[in-house]
Order: sequence, then C-alpha cells, then structure tokens
Amino acid sequence: MISRNFKNVLVVSVGFLLLFTAYGGLQSLQSSLNAEDGMGVASLSVVYASIIISSMFLPPLMIKNLGCKWTIVAGMACYVSYSFGNLYPGWYTLIPTSVILGLGGSPLWSAKCTYLTISGNRQAAQAKDGTRGSDIINQYFGIFFFIFQSSAVWGNLMSSLIFGQDTSIADISDKQLQTCGAAECGLNISVNSTTTRPAQKLVWTLVGCYIGVGVLAIIVVAVFLDNIDREQTSRFRGNREPFCQTFLATFRLLKDWRLLTLIPLTMYSGFEQSFLSGEYTKNYVTCALGIHYVGFVMMCFGASNSLCSFLFGRLARHTGRAALFFFAALANFACIIGLLYWRPHPDQLPVFFVFPALWGMADAIWQTQTNALYGILFPREKEAAFANYRMWESLGFVIAFAYSTFLCLEYKIYILLAVLVTTAVTYPVVEYYEYKNPTRPVEEAAYLSHKEALGSGDGKIVEQTKL
Repeated sequence: MISRNFKNVLVVSVGFLLLFTAYGGLQSLQSSLNAEDGMGVASLSVVYASIIISSMFLPPLMIKNLGCKWTIVAGMACYVSYSFGNLYPGWYTLIPTSVILGLGGSPLWSAKCTYLTISGNRQAAQAKDGTRGSDIINQYFGIFFFIFQSSAVWGNLMSSLIFGQDTSIADISDKQLQTCGAAECGLNISVNSTTTRPAQKLVWTLVGCYIGVGVLAIIVVAVFLDNIDREQTSRFRGNREPFCQTFLATFRLLKDWRLLTLIPLTMYSGFEQSFLSGEYTKNYVTCALGIHYVGFVMMCFGASNSLCSFLFGRLARHTGRAALFFFAALANFACIIGLLYWRPHPDQLPVFFVFPALWGMADAIWQTQTNALYGILFPREKEAAFANYRMWESLGFVIAFAYSTFLCLEYKIYILLAVLVTTAVTYPVVEYYEYKNPTRPVEEAAYLSHKEALGSGDGKIVEQTKL
C-alpha cells in the first residue's frame, strides 16, 4: 500500500501532466502557428506579464482562503481558457485569454509547490527512520517533474501527428536555409511552407483535443485530490488577517537577502525555457525542417526532461544540489556555444534532437532543484516564497518573449549566456550560507503554543504553513 501523501503527489502530477499536455503543445507552436505580426509570441508575453502581476498578491490570498486543492482547480480552469482562445486565434481572443491564464498561473504553481512541500514534511514526520523532510521534498518534486515533464511528449506528439496529415507540406529552399540559426539576423523568415498555418480543420482538431485533456485534468484533481489543508484554511477564514498583510506577503519576503540573491537563478529558468520553446523551434526547427517537426523535436526535450527529473530528484540526496546545478550550467553553456556556430540543415536531422535532449536534461535540474531549494530555504513563508519564484521566473519569460521580435538571434543567445554566467556567480553564495547555517524545518513543536492558544491540542501534525 502506498502512503496517502504519495497518492496525492501522483494525483497532482497526473493533473498537471494532462493540463500541460495541452498548454505545452500550444506554447511550442505559438511562434510558428500564430506568426502573423508576432501575435503568438505577444500572447505568451502577456501570459507571463499577467503571472508577474498575479504573483504579487493572488497566491497567498487564494491558497489561504481556498486551500491548495481548490486553488489548483481554479488555476487549471484559467489555463483551459487559453485553449479556447486558440480555436479562433486573433488579438481579441488570444490576449484576453492570455491574461486569464496568467492570473491563474501563479496561484496554480504556488499551490502545487505548497502542496508537495506540506506532503513531504508530513511524510517525514510519519516516518520512523528519521528521514529528513528536505529529502522527501526533493523526492516528491522529482516524481512530480518526472510525470509532469512527459506532457511535452504527449502534447507535441499530438501536434506532429495531426499536422503531419497536411498535404501542402513543401520542400525548403536553399535560400530559406541560409536564414536559419544564428547565421543572419533571422528576424524576417520568409513566409513559405515552413511558416504557413496548417489547414484550419487540422488546427481545430488539435485544439479540440487540447481542450478535452485540459477539462479531464480539472476533473481528476477535483475528484481524487485530498484537501490536506482544510483545517488551516477554515481557521484562516475564521480568524482572517488584515488584507494588507496578506497582500504584501510576497513583497515582505524580498527583505531576505537570500531571495534577492536567487533572482538571477530564478529568472534564468524563464530565459532558458522561453529560448527553447520560442527561438529554437522557430529559427532552427521550423526554419530548416518545417512546423510539423516541432512536435517531434519537443518530444525529445520532454522525454529527456521527464527521465532526468526523476533521476536527479533521487540523486540529489547523494550529490547535493550544488553539483547538479553545476552540471546543468555546464550542459547549457555547451549548448549555447554550439547554437551560436551551428548552421541547421535537413541533412543533419539527428543534431536537431541532440540540443533539446541536452537542454531537457539541464532543465530537469533547474526545475526540480530550484523548486525544492525554495521550499527548504523558506519553510515558514512557502506561499510567498513560491509566489516570488513564479514572479521572477515569469519576468525572465516576459523579457525573452518581449525582445523576440526585434533582436537578432545572435544577441538573444548572448543575453542568455550572460544570465547563465550571473547565475553561476550568485547562486553559490546562497548555497554556501545554507551549508554553514542550515535552515531548520518547521516542526510540530514549533507550533505547540500556537495550537494551545487556539485550543486545538489534538496532537495532529501542523504543516509548515503559518496561517
């Protein structure tokens, strides 16, 4: 029999797998599918700009009032609205649904991170072998990202199989190939078979499938996920904090120098993800192979990311976070240098899959270890900490997507490299301080006086959330 905490981790993971099978597939296609006037990339910029705004105040408010479970359900509904906007893509459909998605995005991810952190600490408290909460949290995040990152496989497989039925696919000219990669500025890719939208019937079929799996994700979480923080949520609603105090929780945490020092690391996560889904798919894959290959290439990224997330989640307890972060930085650095000098050509088909495979391996480390690091460093302010994580990561997305339409690819690669180098300088400072002064996890004993004051001395475990 698996533990109830582990069951909940699986439910959350499957829910996110289904939801991001839809959204991940759409995101990978935006720069190619809705390329007119940069509409697709603009919608992604709006998505992450809205996430920044929602990160400022929504996660603590929603999580403390609704609880993690129902915050996740509400956030998922916001994501599904974006799929509806892609049925008839235009400025008046994509931008409003992008705003809705963004507003729900930060509470969704913050609630997920809070839920996994609570589950990890509860499981550690129930263990009889002295297992540390940080180890269980690392393991749970590894399991989550192992399942979640495979969404890139299924979402992109759907797009490639459906768009592969398009009978209007044509060969790519040598003139077109000369504009691919970082060889030239690469801002104005010729409008030919590689950037023309597939038949509208195929687009509707794909988006309809994405809507279906998104709705299924909502049903899975609403029906099968335990509401593990119901008691704390009810207590908060009954003894509500001043609105201003909850509203400013995200910003109050910025007084902690450790969080400020982690900003380059967090923003780099947004830069590197946006580069692969926006620049690599458009300037390398779509340009040299065609839009129907985007799904297959991103499947490779998703498979690598999924497997490595599971592997590194377990490996972290033996190697430590620092070694894994160094390995991820080295892998990304090698890929960045390679992309600067590689001139993509259809005859080099295997190379198109090597880069996303290595990128997925590195991204698995950035995602699992950064999420776990925030949960370990800020155990008493989880909601505000993960809201900050989402806010700064989204800022990286916004900046990258914002300059996507007016900077040459070569300059974008240099910017990505600069942020990576900055991360390599700032992150070790926090890691060294944590090594010398370990953050103590919130234990039940820390809440005895609080529980007595509330008259709830029932001996139950109180999770690491200060409500």
